[in-house]
Amino acid sequence: MKRVVSSIMLSVLLFVVSCNKKKEEREEVTIYPVTSAVKMDTVINKEYVAQIRSVKNIEVRAQEKGFLEKIYVDEGQYVHAGQTLFRIMPQLYQAELLKAKAEVEQATIELKNASTLANNNIVSKNERAMAKAKLDAANAEAKLAQIHLSFTDIKAPFSGVINRLPLKLGSLVDEGDLLTSLSDNNDVYSYFNVSEPEYLSYQMHAADRGSDEVTLIMANGEALPQKGKIQTIEGEFDNETGNIAFRAKFPNPEKLLRNGETGKVQMTLPLKNALIIPQKATYEIQDQKYVFVIDKNGVAKSKNIKVAYELPDVYVIASGISENDKILLEGVQKVKDDQKVQTKFQDPKKVLQSLKLKAE
Repeated sequence: MKRVVSSIMLSVLLFVVSCNKKKEEREEVTIYPVTSAVKMDTVINKEYVAQIRSVKNIEVRAQEKGFLEKIYVDEGQYVHAGQTLFRIMPQLYQAELLKAKAEVEQATIELKNASTLANNNIVSKNERAMAKAKLDAANAEAKLAQIHLSFTDIKAPFSGVINRLPLKLGSLVDEGDLLTSLSDNNDVYSYFNVSEPEYLSYQMHAADRGSDEVTLIMANGEALPQKGKIQTIEGEFDNETGNIAFRAKFPNPEKLLRNGETGKVQMTLPLKNALIIPQKATYEIQDQKYVFVIDKNGVAKSKNIKVAYELPDVYVIASGISENDKILLEGVQKVKDDQKVQTKFQDPKKVLQSLKLKAE
């Protein structure tokens, strides 16, 4: 009985040893694919935080002092150019206009009398000239009074949407007080800041970017159906941020966008000689990205890399490796630092062809 048990145990032991030996042999013959970074021209879609402004947006302010007698509009109302928005009590300015008109009539009579007397050589021609000057001054005062009276009716200079009304009916309004603001939202501007390197790439490679069209990603994450177009770039960089402001114009036929909204402008930027590697060749530790570089002895060395841009399935590398380095393509979670591995090189261009990136 003991011989039988011993025989069974020996068989089991031999089986386990055999399995372990085969497992070690399999591990020893594992061949890992490696590749290298490749330089190529491509494009990226970069998003920039944007401020949205109406093409026409003004503050409507009082030009005369008085009580707010009429409010003809409401907040959020669409108004047409020339439509009366507010009226400031006009009685004082009406009285000033009547007085000015009376002075014009008086000066007209005096000029007529002076002209008659001058023609009969009773008074000098200077007297007639002085009467003429007095009439001119009276006409100027009447015109000025008419202008002051017209300022009591505040009209819309263009069609648009009324904003908040800070003053209520009967409020005492001083000259320059804010009555509301008016926005024409048929078209909107989107302002966003671009870094100096991206600005240079945009300007120097105009032919590579295709067009000046941009997309607006609204605050809810959806894209505005209408494409915008970059119109202007500011004349100088901000010394504090190192950025320069771009302005894009978007049509807004549905009046979906309003002055003061925020969003993101998605702009296509050309990249010349970008250094690109597959994302699957990297791993991450504490928000830092690494690759395994295989040295000439076949030893895997962990190396920190800096990612400039992220594209579908690939990274554009800013620093950390060169196109001459061989990097581990698969098995980054299995291989350890300073481990010697057997590798098989794969053409980086063929590797990228199997991914989503498309070279331009």
